[in-house]
Amino acid sequence: MKTILTLCAVILVAGAALLYRHTRLPNSFGEFTDAPAAGVVDLVDRPKNYLKKTVAVAGEVREQCTSMGCFFFFHEGDKILRVDLQEVAMNAPRKNGHRARVEGRMVPYGDGYQFYASAVRFE
Repeated sequence: MKTILTLCAVILVAGAALLYRHTRLPNSFGEFTDAPAAGVVDLVDRPKNYLKKTVAVAGEVREQCTSMGCFFFFHEGDKILRVDLQEVAMNAPRKNGHRARVEGRMVPYGDGYQFYASAVRFE
């Protein structure tokens, strides 16, 4: 009897671990192309220089969309860059306070510009 209960407990724990692993959201979306790096300050101050160029930018995720995780902001000093994940991860995991690396392009957005992601990896 003890052996059967132990076996059932092992199967239950293993099944729960597999189920968790299978249903967990991934941390990487899209395909990275090893694009050259750019800084948040450069992208915010000179967005027109990056309109038709794919670049990589990294930083701490802040103010992420709370309903679906589809956008967030990178802050560097007083500069703020909006990063849109709509094409690669409409339902991204909530990673406020974590670091992320993003590849994409600057695109017009409202009266300014935003960074439109083609790949993102949360750390």
